[in-house]
Amino acid sequence: MQVTIVGYGNMGRAIATRAVQAGHTVQILGRDPEKAQQLAAELGGDATAGSLEDELTGELVIPTLYYQPLLELLDGLGDKLAGKVVVDITNPVDVETFDGMLPPGDSSGAQEIQQRLGNATVVKAFNTTLAGPLTAGEVDGQKLDVLVAADDDDARRTVTELVESLGLRALDAGSLKRAREVEAIGFLQMAMQGSLGNTWSTAFKVLGT
Repeated sequence: MQVTIVGYGNMGRAIATRAVQAGHTVQILGRDPEKAQQLAAELGGDATAGSLEDELTGELVIPTLYYQPLLELLDGLGDKLAGKVVVDITNPVDVETFDGMLPPGDSSGAQEIQQRLGNATVVKAFNTTLAGPLTAGEVDGQKLDVLVAADDDDARRTVTELVESLGLRALDAGSLKRAREVEAIGFLQMAMQGSLGNTWSTAFKVLGT
């Protein structure tokens, strides 16, 4: 699978690391091509790098920015995203207070992004997985769960296949409307880090009998 990752921070590095290890073709893009190239060189495998002006070669595009900067980025990319599956990993937290979520009401960040990208398909995933555990692929011997919410069945299958190829467990969270609840889980995990020792090494797990 060809995957384009926009950004080279902790989450970009974590997803790119697992994707390269799984044998995927990974394109890393960013505002600073040198940083993107440095990450691609560290990862090895079939990883390339470039700038935001380059063509997006991946069938899957995974931006790894915060929610507000991501909206600005998507507006700038325009038709480059036409026909792509865009994986929204954000937790749209109000960065002024860090005590609430955006947008207000019953919408979600993923739904707002889909409205902006009428020519692309948005899938919510990876927002409940922190970078450290994601790089490791597990916590306390438990495989990580990745909640996947989407309206398009083909896009959901594609993202599910990617998740499972990374050695993780994909869980169908329903339609993109459910992204509101999925994002709330991600926000809750962030808000709980202080009481959990600020290790940022925790994970939510769905268990059954």
